[in-house]
Amino acid sequence: MMSNQLSAMLDVWHANRDVTQWVLGTVYRTQGSAYRKAGAMMLINGHGQQFGLLSGGCLEADIIRNARKAMLTQKAVMLVYDGTDEDDLSFKLGVGCGGAVYIMLQPITATNDLGLSDLHHALQQREGGLYVQKIGDVVGHFRSGNVSAPSPAHIETRADGEWLVTPICPEPHILVVGGGMDARPVINIAHEMGWKTTLVDPRAANARAEHFPRADTILRKIDDTLARHVTDQKIDAVILMAHSVAIDAGALAVLCNAPIRHLSALGPRHRFNDVLHHAGIHRADLAFDISSPAGLDIGGQLPESIALSMLSGIHAALYKQLAAPAMAQAAE
Repeated sequence: MMSNQLSAMLDVWHANRDVTQWVLGTVYRTQGSAYRKAGAMMLINGHGQQFGLLSGGCLEADIIRNARKAMLTQKAVMLVYDGTDEDDLSFKLGVGCGGAVYIMLQPITATNDLGLSDLHHALQQREGGLYVQKIGDVVGHFRSGNVSAPSPAHIETRADGEWLVTPICPEPHILVVGGGMDARPVINIAHEMGWKTTLVDPRAANARAEHFPRADTILRKIDDTLARHVTDQKIDAVILMAHSVAIDAGALAVLCNAPIRHLSALGPRHRFNDVLHHAGIHRADLAFDISSPAGLDIGGQLPESIALSMLSGIHAALYKQLAAPAMAQAAE
């Protein structure tokens, strides 16, 4: 089962782009409450299969039906689902959001792929940029560039009409230091979210491949090769959870100048101070955001709920949302 991340959707499309017809569905405007916001995308193929969501699942059947029109006419099909209008389909379906959603369906062809090949290549290289679509037309292109954090799509009015401009960021990539049993739900939940994961642990008994089948990469050395991997793979966040001050400190010493955006440290605050002391590093010298204790305070005690807490904290940090940090975690 694939994730709803744009990169996963484009992987499926790119591998099957010559096998059947395809349509790109995009939310380009919303009014009031809506499940997805402007810039949300979905791919539909000639077999009626969908990849991604433009609603909570309640509108997709009608969107797929209209996608066939776009395939037949090779023109953009414009849809409006208005939850405030008693005569509208979304109102009759009992869609609970109560807002209006404006959707554009653009056919994709061999001679006009709407710039999706360029977008797919950029995401494979973990590069961001701006994806631009002309509203009401079968025109789209991708322009690579530095987009450090997700931001809302917006409509630009130009001389030739309205254009939807969607900032694109690759999905997060996290490094988990420590491959014990409590790291398993971290890797599994991150995988379900469509995130990339790297796991590192120098201990032979830990981070065994059979226990972490969903990890994208498993490393064994905490040295300069780890620092290069973090830089080359553009890793966004690190979790220190080796249950060893020495291992966590070694990783921190190697990564102290790495271009990561966030670091979470499992355990109470005083433990992270021990890690800093062992590594010979002052917290003020670290340029990235730090969460110690790691995660949000959701009252969890089991490994699965602690994993959820930590990943929620990382999600909040990477997506610039305000959230309450965890109050305290039990000492190891």
